[in-house]
Amino acid sequence: MSDQPLDEKLRTHEHRAQPGLLMPQAVLARTAAELAATYTGVFSPQTVERYVFESYTALRRTARVHTHLTALAGRFAADRLSALAQSQGVAPKIVPEVLFVCVHNAGRSQMAAALLSHHALGRVHVRSAGSSPVHEINPTVIEAMREIGLDLGAEYPKPLTDDVVAAADVVVAMGCGDACPVYPGKRYLDWSIDDPEGQSLETVREIRDDLGARVLHLLGDLTTRSA
Repeated sequence: MSDQPLDEKLRTHEHRAQPGLLMPQAVLARTAAELAATYTGVFSPQTVERYVFESYTALRRTARVHTHLTALAGRFAADRLSALAQSQGVAPKIVPEVLFVCVHNAGRSQMAAALLSHHALGRVHVRSAGSSPVHEINPTVIEAMREIGLDLGAEYPKPLTDDVVAAADVVVAMGCGDACPVYPGKRYLDWSIDDPEGQSLETVREIRDDLGARVLHLLGDLTTRSA
């Protein structure tokens, strides 16, 4: 980021994101400062600040309710910075990294991520993203997952970014076409899974169970490879 004054940088971010709407500048600046302390010696404060404001801007594009947006931006930025550190080799990669990608990050990729995290028990780290994310997770998806004891209430749709792709060992795409960038040395899988959008609860259950079987197979393969 340039050396322009903070207030000017915030106005620049503001203008690019939503002209005429005020950003919660103080909260985002405080979040950036806290994250910068975490990454002392890894990333400059300017890099961390840029990630926080870019993450807020990206999430705000699709958000309908902004009440918790600054907190989500902090979570999103922290996850992206973690991925960036891994991809650059400045943070250890203890377990395999799996990224699930669909179009909206509101159904298939969220279910797959939750299922793999549940079954992996810490043996795999999981992320999800959307090539064109929407403002909320599909309520029918949340209900179907709650039936098997998995709560997606704290999750949120996230845009696909290069840093999380670069950190992944396996990228699983579900209906997002060529939106996912390709990096050498990564394993790419393309799962043909119906989109739960507009589907009945019964159909979403079938999608959930299909994903569950695929996730277990993937987990078995990953644990065998890393053994």
